Amino acid sequence: MGAVRIAIIALAALAAILLAFMVRGMVTPKKPVPVAAAVVAPPPKPMAQVLVAKRDLPVGARITSSDLGWQEWPMDALNPTFVTDGAAPAAPPEGAQKVAKQAAQATQDLVLAQGPMQAFEGAIVKEALARGEPVTARKVLRAGDSNYMAVVLLPGMRAMSIPINAETAAGGFILPGDRVDVLQSRAGPEGRGFITETLMRNLRVLAIDQKPEAEKDARAMVGAVAVLEVPSADTLILARGKAQGEMQLVLRSYADLGGGAGRGVGQRGAGGMKLYRGGQVMEIGAR
Repeated sequence: MGAVRIAIIALAALAAILLAFMVRGMVTPKKPVPVAAAVVAPPPKPMAQVLVAKRDLPVGARITSSDLGWQEWPMDALNPTFVTDGAAPAAPPEGAQKVAKQAAQATQDLVLAQGPMQAFEGAIVKEALARGEPVTARKVLRAGDSNYMAVVLLPGMRAMSIPINAETAAGGFILPGDRVDVLQSRAGPEGRGFITETLMRNLRVLAIDQKPEAEKDARAMVGAVAVLEVPSADTLILARGKAQGEMQLVLRSYADLGGGAGRGVGQRGAGGMKLYRGGQVMEIGAR
């Protein structure tokens, strides 16, 4: 076989091999090139402003405006008992519309014509509130609510009422929250002389009649009964004083409120004194 013929056969074989690879590449599907998926940020959740405690509030604490603040809260996590500022996003999700409406209605019932924050000023904490916890009507007591007086009382103290009038209550200028001394004057033994005693000192006035707070801008309250905060061990002193006769409240200055409530030292107009010590009454004569 000639050299020319061998060369032609070799070229034909090479061409056949190349053609086979080309046909195989056209028939075999190409693997898709992976494309990075575009990261789409989720739409922002609609938020509401909820009234919360700005600090830990223990049971019995009186709430002031500095104790309250507004905090953003997801609309879908709102509770109907939460107090909101009434503002809602333009297009809340369908599931949150009912909740937002209920929360707004609860706020409206709570605050009436006042603002939400003003409605809770002066209220007493009934259940402890942690910092950042929503303030609800169930956890506070306002003047006039049931159990209000029991929450206002400090531990170890008792609420006790005594009869008063304009003459025995500093002309009506004693208001709830003031501090007073309780005095009593009565005839001495066998009608000789008289006895004037300070039964109790530095007692807090809880209420006048059934009003635990004075009306706005009120300067005086004339009532028939004063409710006083008395140490539990000293209630018998006032009970005995009520049985012995009329008592008088003496208003203390705001500059003289130091120290707690305590028993007083009786003075006898005829020159003697009664000293209350450890629950016992001691007669002290004067020369």
